Amino acid sequence: MSDNRVWISDVCPRDGFQIEPELVPTEVKIKVIDALSAAGVTAIEVTAFVHPKAVPQMADAEEVMLNIKRNPGTRYEVLVPNYRGAERALRTNPDQLNLVVSASESHNRSNLRRGTFETLNEFVEVAKLCAEAGVPVRGGVATSFGCPFEGNVARSRVLEVIAQYLDLGAESVTLADTTGMANPELVRETVRDVKAKWPHLEIHMHFHNTRGMGLANVYAAYVEGIRHFDASLGGIGGCPFAPGATGNICTEDTVNMFHDMNIATGIDLDQLLAASRRLERQLGHQLPSQVLKAGKTMELHPHP
Repeated sequence: MSDNRVWISDVCPRDGFQIEPELVPTEVKIKVIDALSAAGVTAIEVTAFVHPKAVPQMADAEEVMLNIKRNPGTRYEVLVPNYRGAERALRTNPDQLNLVVSASESHNRSNLRRGTFETLNEFVEVAKLCAEAGVPVRGGVATSFGCPFEGNVARSRVLEVIAQYLDLGAESVTLADTTGMANPELVRETVRDVKAKWPHLEIHMHFHNTRGMGLANVYAAYVEGIRHFDASLGGIGGCPFAPGATGNICTEDTVNMFHDMNIATGIDLDQLLAASRRLERQLGHQLPSQVLKAGKTMELHPHP
């Protein structure tokens, strides 16, 4: 296996759909997930087991999970905010549970209605439940690179959250740029500090393209040795509890960039683009995807 291979998790069915103004039909979600599987996407964050009043788009979580076609080469992950969500999720046989807490106190209170370390304390019982079920847990650290309410987030705070995740048994962590406040130098510094403390920790990166620096941040993380990235089909998504939040980095744009650099992803870009075109029609609005608009880099045109 090449050491420059990257693994991409598509979060469109969860992070993408959660911010759509019109309810996305269950059958559309299932078709999108099945298309991502068929395209060879490594992992898919299928849904979130949250209260439907908080995130109405996720009210069909069980139905979606129980009706997708599972590809043996794809990992099907779900997001859970609490013990009740974990109980619901585990009944649908996920491959992994993703937890999330904000490094920023104010964003965590906006998102989860409690403090950062209150949430982490509650996750202790969630982790025990998952361990009993034999389902791995990943710890997500939202606002790792800045908070829309507080501004800069101390690196020590991010490291403290990671330490607590590892203490409760998380097997990997995700550093999330929740509202696109990161820049390449900040990304490199953060990754270096985390890897210096935990050299063998599997680190995933979750970037948003709010200020147009998403792929620059991806490359900065790649240079520092990160090989796991979240992205969203079509570039849709964003946190409904953060002012100014816009879409995630786009899966097809990310794959196109890596393929142009001869870095393998295991993903069929043509199938991905076909899925993105269908999604644009299904949602009834233009998607942020650049490659969807311009075509692949080496998709040449007839001479005029």
